[in-house]
Amino acid sequence: MASGSVLATAVFAVAAVCLGSGCSTLGYYAQAAGGHLDVMKRSRPVVDWLEDGSTAAPLRQRLQLSQRLRDFAVSELKLPDNTSYRSYADLQRSAVVWNVVAAPELSLTLKTWCFPVVGCVGYRGYFGRDGADALAAQLRGEGWEVSVYGVHAYSTLGWTNWIGGDPLLNTFIHWPEGELARMVFHELAHQVAYADDDTTFNESFATAVERIGGARWLQRRASPQAQAEYAALEARRQDFRALVFKTRDELEAVYASALPDATKRERKAAVLAAMRVEYAALKAGRWGGFAGYDGWFERANNAAFGVQAAYHELVPAFERLFESSGGDFPRFYAEVQRLAALPKDQRRAKLVTPP
Repeated sequence: MASGSVLATAVFAVAAVCLGSGCSTLGYYAQAAGGHLDVMKRSRPVVDWLEDGSTAAPLRQRLQLSQRLRDFAVSELKLPDNTSYRSYADLQRSAVVWNVVAAPELSLTLKTWCFPVVGCVGYRGYFGRDGADALAAQLRGEGWEVSVYGVHAYSTLGWTNWIGGDPLLNTFIHWPEGELARMVFHELAHQVAYADDDTTFNESFATAVERIGGARWLQRRASPQAQAEYAALEARRQDFRALVFKTRDELEAVYASALPDATKRERKAAVLAAMRVEYAALKAGRWGGFAGYDGWFERANNAAFGVQAAYHELVPAFERLFESSGGDFPRFYAEVQRLAALPKDQRRAKLVTPP
């Protein structure tokens, strides 16, 4: 998400029936299917919006930009050429899905939920905030640390391209140019490769593609103003990640120690307090008062740290793989697809072992 958290994706199987205990199968299925159908019903081809004289000029300009990004994704990044992001929908809300993630009090390992076809993932997605909040309350009652966050886009992995594909949404269409580029490239990357039961692999791959692709777009196609705007955003984002992953490493060390649980709780509280002090110094210092991360740091808990790991833990490994593929996108994608087909332990071992 721009100026607040990581770029988020809910890889959401709308036809999935939830499995496992405490799942409310029929209700969850109904809200998932109904929510996605509502998104599709609201979407219209971008060309229709551009030909409609009532389309506001700012939206018209962003839709035109989105199609240049979409063409670039095909021609330069070799991402799928299909109907996804060739339509637009105004949902009249700030997020398309609200994700619920949970982790134990003294662990950063996310709770998982399992679905047919897509396997197990470390979140539950709801098209209405009420459903997400209800699950969050239930999980907190069971002793989990919980985070609920709005998702601005999600991927159906290409399964819905025959009925129009994944649309552009009002939830992100007005983002700064560099952020919009990254979002589109990230979501399209999910259509290239997907590994069952491995959220970290899937999200880290898509994040690597968005970073590589976003840098190329900015270098080759963006205006100096867009480049400068993105540079400021990226500098803050790098500071944010550095602080978050430093804190995450400190928490992992506490949780993995042989200390009594009571001592672990004390150490955990001290680590989080120190993190917030460092954040305040960043905000008052080189961020010049920028407060876009306030909410994240106020609510930071084990679940929030677990989400950050899912999106970024393997990104350096994927970037190395891209370089070892000669910077050739088709070769890179073929290797990622080969890895995705392996058992999870073999996949991880091959990916993190330098060539």
